[in-house]
Amino acid sequence: MRSIALGVSLLAFSAGAASAAGKLNLYCAAQEEWCQVMARGFEDATGIDVDMTRKSSGETFAQVKAEEANPKGDVWWGGTGDPHLQAAEEGLTEPYISPMRAELHPWAIAQAESAGDRTIGIYSGALGFGYNSDLLAANGLPEPKCWEDLTKPEFKGHVQMANPNSSGTAYTTLATMVQMFGEDGGFDYMKRLHANINQYTKSGSAPIKAAGQGETTVGIVFMHDAVAQTVAGFPVVTVAPCEGTGYEIGSMSIIAGARNMDEAKQFYDWALSAEAQNLALGVNAFQVMSNVAAQKSEFAPDLSAIKLIDYDFKKYGSSDERKRLLAKWDSDVSTLPQ
Repeated sequence: MRSIALGVSLLAFSAGAASAAGKLNLYCAAQEEWCQVMARGFEDATGIDVDMTRKSSGETFAQVKAEEANPKGDVWWGGTGDPHLQAAEEGLTEPYISPMRAELHPWAIAQAESAGDRTIGIYSGALGFGYNSDLLAANGLPEPKCWEDLTKPEFKGHVQMANPNSSGTAYTTLATMVQMFGEDGGFDYMKRLHANINQYTKSGSAPIKAAGQGETTVGIVFMHDAVAQTVAGFPVVTVAPCEGTGYEIGSMSIIAGARNMDEAKQFYDWALSAEAQNLALGVNAFQVMSNVAAQKSEFAPDLSAIKLIDYDFKKYGSSDERKRLLAKWDSDVSTLPQ
């Protein structure tokens, strides 16, 4: 999707760039459509050629880590903040203070400050789940309103979530349960949930897309992804769990040793502008954006009306804690029979 209006309104970003166009290798961990519109929008605004690769948050982190000695990407845009924080801690990303920071919400800047300015918040969204109302009725299942409901025997084989090793959404789910119920209680919950899981997907948004298509009854996802399915016309109902829930601060980072550092910084500044963030609405991305002037959809979940936990991004985004929790999930949960 190309936007003439965007190209006109962002001429300030393109000064000198179009006549001396460079290139940018963009690693994107948001939904495919959003990744595409960001890549093409930046090309339109600046004349810089963008080579975009889309993977889930966990996969992108693994790629950046694997390429540490010979970086191939320039900017990592999107995906949950926890792996961005881990990358910052491990020195895989570059400190950068954008002149656009004055236009951002405090939570976005707090994300940057907690990581030595090696990442920054670009959007926020609450964790929850969605269900296919037609399948729910066809199977005679009660309406799930709480996390605990998803562990009931009648939901066996009806729930889908992503694998926390590859998906930032699923890691946020794991870290949320540990923070809400304590480590023992959180892992007990994940074990009981495991008994009802029909598939662990690679991508965090895949479970709710499957629910929309009638391939599973319930998908555990960020609530804005469930809303997107409803807006697209699928019989999906979005649920903010009664016990409370965690949330994400989707983030952006410049990769340390980027080959196209000037272009990376230019993309970073552009991506923090209200105009660039407004592109989300055109692809039904209903997150709360970090620029205070960015437009908000009437369909976007109201975070102020959701019972959010005090999510500890610094702790659960740390390298040691992520590795420890994922290893424990691998050994204690994923190996159990279903």
